[in-house]
Amino acid sequence: MANIVAIVGRPNVGKSTLFNRLVEERDAIIDNQSGVTRDRHYGQAEWVGKPFTVIDTGGYVTGSEDIFEAAIREQVEIAIREAKVILFVVDCQTGLTGLDKDFSRVLRHTDKPVYVVANKADNTEAMYMASEFYELGYDKIYPVSAMSGSGSGELLDDMSQHIDPPEDDEAPEIPRISVVGRPNVGKSSFVNLLLNQERSIVTNIAGTTRDSVDGHYNAFGKEFILTDTAGIRRKAKVSENIEFYSVLRAIKAIENSDVCIVMIDATRGLEAQDLNIIFQAQKHKKGIIIMMNKWDLIEKENNTAKEVEAEIKGKLAPNDYIPIIFTSVLTKQRVFKAIEKAIDVYENRTKKIATSKLNEAMLAEIERTPPPSVKGKYIKIKYVTQLPTYTPTFAFFCNHPKYVKESYVRFLENRLRKHFNFEGVPINVFLRKK
Repeated sequence: MANIVAIVGRPNVGKSTLFNRLVEERDAIIDNQSGVTRDRHYGQAEWVGKPFTVIDTGGYVTGSEDIFEAAIREQVEIAIREAKVILFVVDCQTGLTGLDKDFSRVLRHTDKPVYVVANKADNTEAMYMASEFYELGYDKIYPVSAMSGSGSGELLDDMSQHIDPPEDDEAPEIPRISVVGRPNVGKSSFVNLLLNQERSIVTNIAGTTRDSVDGHYNAFGKEFILTDTAGIRRKAKVSENIEFYSVLRAIKAIENSDVCIVMIDATRGLEAQDLNIIFQAQKHKKGIIIMMNKWDLIEKENNTAKEVEAEIKGKLAPNDYIPIIFTSVLTKQRVFKAIEKAIDVYENRTKKIATSKLNEAMLAEIERTPPPSVKGKYIKIKYVTQLPTYTPTFAFFCNHPKYVKESYVRFLENRLRKHFNFEGVPINVFLRKK
């Protein structure tokens, strides 16, 4: 079994604060409002040289008909099944509640080791109050302050006994593919379909996903991490603090990804906020594909994909190198084509072109269409090479680099794309003094 530690408990006991403490980052959203965390949220942690995966979960509530709380219960139960160790978080300040007792009965059905974490033990009085939780029937209670880290060392020492040490072989780098877009375009449904499990909660309510949720996926002989993200709205539309932080998480997911699948609602078309999201991915030099979802609703109106694609390419110009896939997650139409294209874009982003091939192709193009002279200066490009960067970057060496116009730089980029297929990938072109 994988080294997975699940953090569970009723709402608002500090599970996300403990998660952030363990992963040593502010990955999970924290707010005083109950029910902030909805999906299973994963992070990486390490203790005494043993790495493990931490799952943050939503607050477990029984007897509720609320659509979110029912879905959260399912998410928590999945996390318990996935985990090797369970951290059952309770609240020293509030004391033992009926919800704690109800959830303790749920945990009685698992054979996994359970550690009761009495959180918010921020002072001596609160630490004494933690003894109340012995009523739950566990042999030991761990008073901690997730906010300050106090008491967490003993908990981690004991918990780490169940964590396997790392293998000697270094794990290969796994590509990260993020699914981004406006709220309610079908991102979570797409990720759940690919992963074949309910990793993210799906409803018709915009803004259901609040954190960025990772999942491992294997397809076409490749292993990669697929990230579902919160919908990104315009700033003027973001009214809650929680949604504001969700948007920040989505933007962070873009920064951490290799390829972004920008999902667009085909019934609404390419809007200004979609262009802003694409710009964010371009700014960070990420691979990009556009996934036009809900295409099954458009085809009935006799709109052809070629017409819509031409319209989108026109709006994207001059950055019209981004592939467009027309899909329907509901009918599973071309959804696997979208992920296959994302893998192709990743390979385009990481490809290295031999210097001999570069010069053979590009110097011939330059000879046919040389750069125009400026102020009587004749520009001679003599050599081109790819620089050792993660994003495709090319240096053209010439006698007068400062006189090469931007339009000719775009010409060089277009010729590179023609010869070496950088579909979906921003590339950098620099002129250097020879």
